[in-house]
Amino acid sequence: MEVLLFIIGACLGSFFLVVGKRLPINEDVLFSRSRCDKCKKELKWYDLIPIFSYVFLKGKCRYCGEKISPLNLIVEIFMGLFFALGYHFIPIGYNFYAYLVLSSLMMLIFISDFSYYIILDSPLIISSILLFILKFIFFGYKDALISIVSGISLFLVMYLIKIIGDKLFKRESLGGGDIKLAFVIGYALGFRLSLIAIILSSFLALPYSVASLKLQKNNEVPFGPFLVSSLFIVFLFQDKFINILGFFN
Repeated sequence: MEVLLFIIGACLGSFFLVVGKRLPINEDVLFSRSRCDKCKKELKWYDLIPIFSYVFLKGKCRYCGEKISPLNLIVEIFMGLFFALGYHFIPIGYNFYAYLVLSSLMMLIFISDFSYYIILDSPLIISSILLFILKFIFFGYKDALISIVSGISLFLVMYLIKIIGDKLFKRESLGGGDIKLAFVIGYALGFRLSLIAIILSSFLALPYSVASLKLQKNNEVPFGPFLVSSLFIVFLFQDKFINILGFFN
């Protein structure tokens, strides 16, 4: 089963690369054929087999010899590992299915936000709907509604942080996508754990921010990948974080 899930994850990773790179610039995702970024040659099906095509072609386009971004291989391998390891370590149930949804969301946000500084609405909407359905199926409508309240609460907290940050720094401190992502974080974790995720994301983003300033690059930091990484970490180790919260009660 782990092998099957690795293959499914790798295939989804390949698809997420297309979605994350095309949707932000309004390119067709479903019906437009994949092509080389350099020579624009349409790729054959055997050029698009996750992992194997990259290795077989030695990371180069079959037609023009241009190097293919190693990001393609990395995303496919990591998505395969996320799915396979999730099945191995997480019992089948709400946490397992939610884990698959959140790992997919994490990968899409990494691709789109690092590439274009954009968090797409569609993955957030789809993730929210899927999490709501899972909550409803496994825990009933009351838990699902409480989770919605948690999501809205964190959304409002992040919006308040944005207002204060914009006034303090005289510039946009948080993007609209980050605030929308906060709803998913609040929904998935509950309000208290989601606050931990927000704090953790700030620490995760700090080294990247410092490095960007030292290298004199664009000082705009794509905060979405750090938010969704902290969501993923807190979700996986939520029992330990709940124990930490209990210690302070």
